[in-house]
Amino acid sequence: MKTIAVIDGKGGGVGSALIGRLKKEVPQAHVLALGTNALATSAMLRAGADDGATGENAIVQCCGRAHVVAGPIGILMAGAMLGEVSAPMAAAVGQSPGQRVLIPNHKSGIHVCGVGEAPLSQYIDEAALYIKKLIEEE
Repeated sequence: MKTIAVIDGKGGGVGSALIGRLKKEVPQAHVLALGTNALATSAMLRAGADDGATGENAIVQCCGRAHVVAGPIGILMAGAMLGEVSAPMAAAVGQSPGQRVLIPNHKSGIHVCGVGEAPLSQYIDEAALYIKKLIEEE
Protein backbone atom coordinates (compact mmCIF):
# COMPACT_ATOMS: atom_id res chain seq x y z
CA MET A 1 0.00 0.00 0.00
CA LYS A 2 1.30 3.43 -0.94
CA THR A 3 1.66 6.07 1.76
CA ILE A 4 0.88 9.73 1.14
CA ALA A 5 2.17 12.03 3.88
CA VAL A 6 0.29 15.33 4.02
CA ILE A 7 2.06 18.00 6.05
CA ASP A 8 0.39 21.17 7.27
CA GLY A 9 0.58 23.66 10.11
CA LYS A 10 -1.44 26.47 11.65
CA GLY A 11 -5.10 25.32 11.46
CA GLY A 12 -4.53 22.50 8.97
CA GLY A 13 -6.92 23.93 6.37
CA VAL A 14 -4.86 23.22 3.26
CA GLY A 15 -3.96 19.73 4.47
CA SER A 16 -7.58 18.97 5.37
CA ALA A 17 -8.84 20.04 1.95
CA LEU A 18 -6.16 17.97 0.22
CA ILE A 19 -6.87 14.91 2.35
CA GLY A 20 -10.60 15.16 1.65
CA ARG A 21 -9.89 15.17 -2.06
CA LEU A 22 -7.27 12.39 -1.86
CA LYS A 23 -9.64 10.05 -0.04
CA LYS A 24 -12.02 10.38 -3.01
CA GLU A 25 -9.34 10.07 -5.71
CA VAL A 26 -7.08 7.37 -4.23
CA PRO A 27 -9.03 5.56 -1.50
CA GLN A 28 -6.61 2.63 -1.68
CA ALA A 29 -3.69 4.76 -0.44
CA HIS A 30 -2.74 5.20 3.21
CA VAL A 31 -3.02 8.93 3.95
CA LEU A 32 -0.91 10.10 6.86
CA ALA A 33 -1.62 13.49 8.44
CA LEU A 34 1.53 15.16 9.76
CA GLY A 35 0.88 18.37 11.61
CA THR A 36 3.42 20.88 12.81
CA ASN A 37 0.99 21.32 15.72
CA ALA A 38 -1.84 19.31 17.29
CA LEU A 39 -4.58 21.53 15.87
CA ALA A 40 -3.42 20.89 12.30
CA THR A 41 -3.11 17.14 12.88
CA SER A 42 -6.58 16.99 14.44
CA ALA A 43 -8.16 18.88 11.54
CA MET A 44 -6.53 16.57 8.99
CA LEU A 45 -7.66 13.47 10.89
CA ARG A 46 -11.24 14.81 10.89
CA ALA A 47 -10.90 15.27 7.12
CA GLY A 48 -10.36 11.53 6.75
CA ALA A 49 -6.65 10.78 7.16
CA ASP A 50 -5.95 7.16 8.05
CA ASP A 51 -3.39 8.04 10.71
CA GLY A 52 -1.76 11.11 12.14
CA ALA A 53 1.21 12.38 14.10
CA THR A 54 2.40 15.74 15.33
CA GLY A 55 5.70 17.55 15.55
CA GLU A 56 9.21 17.67 14.25
CA ASN A 57 10.27 14.11 14.99
CA ALA A 58 7.13 12.62 13.45
CA ILE A 59 7.58 14.66 10.28
CA VAL A 60 11.29 13.84 10.01
CA GLN A 61 10.70 10.10 10.50
CA CYS A 62 7.67 9.78 8.25
CA CYS A 63 9.07 11.75 5.30
CA GLY A 64 11.72 9.08 4.89
CA ARG A 65 9.09 6.37 4.43
CA ALA A 66 6.40 8.10 2.36
CA HIS A 67 5.88 7.47 -1.34
CA VAL A 68 4.50 10.99 -1.71
CA VAL A 69 4.97 14.03 0.56
CA ALA A 70 2.44 16.79 -0.02
CA GLY A 71 1.47 20.11 1.47
CA PRO A 72 1.82 23.86 1.13
CA ILE A 73 5.04 24.98 -0.51
CA GLY A 74 6.22 26.44 2.80
CA ILE A 75 7.03 22.95 4.11
CA LEU A 76 10.28 23.28 2.15
CA MET A 77 11.40 26.42 3.96
CA ALA A 78 12.62 26.65 7.55
CA GLY A 79 10.73 29.33 9.42
CA ALA A 80 7.64 29.15 7.20
CA MET A 81 4.08 28.97 8.51
CA LEU A 82 4.70 31.60 11.18
CA GLY A 83 7.84 29.76 12.27
CA GLU A 84 6.23 26.33 12.65
CA VAL A 85 8.48 24.68 10.05
CA SER A 86 11.86 23.92 11.61
CA ALA A 87 15.07 23.40 9.66
CA PRO A 88 15.01 19.61 10.28
CA MET A 89 11.41 19.44 9.00
CA ALA A 90 12.25 21.34 5.82
CA ALA A 91 15.35 19.18 5.29
CA ALA A 92 13.31 15.98 5.76
CA VAL A 93 10.84 17.10 3.09
CA GLY A 94 13.67 18.02 0.73
CA GLN A 95 15.53 14.75 1.31
CA SER A 96 12.51 12.46 1.17
CA PRO A 97 12.93 9.63 -1.34
CA GLY A 98 9.27 10.09 -2.28
CA GLN A 99 7.79 12.49 -4.77
CA ARG A 100 7.00 15.93 -3.38
CA VAL A 101 3.79 17.64 -4.42
CA LEU A 102 3.66 21.24 -3.27
CA ILE A 103 0.73 23.62 -3.26
CA PRO A 104 1.61 27.26 -4.01
CA ASN A 105 0.53 29.74 -1.39
CA HIS A 106 1.13 33.46 -1.73
CA LYS A 107 1.37 33.82 2.06
CA SER A 108 4.54 31.72 2.06
CA GLY A 109 6.68 34.46 0.55
CA ILE A 110 7.74 32.06 -2.21
CA HIS A 111 6.95 32.92 -5.81
CA VAL A 112 7.28 30.12 -8.35
CA CYS A 113 7.76 31.50 -11.84
CA GLY A 114 5.44 29.97 -14.38
CA VAL A 115 2.70 29.36 -11.83
CA GLY A 116 -0.21 31.68 -12.42
CA GLU A 117 -2.46 33.01 -9.69
CA ALA A 118 -5.38 30.68 -9.10
CA PRO A 119 -7.71 29.94 -6.24
CA LEU A 120 -6.30 27.64 -3.58
CA SER A 121 -9.04 25.10 -4.31
CA GLN A 122 -7.77 24.78 -7.88
CA TYR A 123 -4.24 24.05 -6.68
CA ILE A 124 -5.60 21.44 -4.24
CA ASP A 125 -7.55 19.76 -7.06
CA GLU A 126 -4.45 19.73 -9.28
CA ALA A 127 -2.33 18.30 -6.47
CA ALA A 128 -4.83 15.52 -5.73
CA LEU A 129 -5.08 14.52 -9.39
CA TYR A 130 -1.29 14.53 -9.79
CA ILE A 131 -0.89 12.36 -6.67
CA LYS A 132 -3.53 9.98 -8.02
CA LYS A 133 -1.49 9.68 -11.22
CA LEU A 134 1.68 8.99 -9.23
CA ILE A 135 0.03 6.31 -7.10
CA GLU A 136 -1.57 4.57 -10.06
CA GLU A 137 1.66 4.57 -12.11
CA GLU A 138 3.74 2.76 -9.51
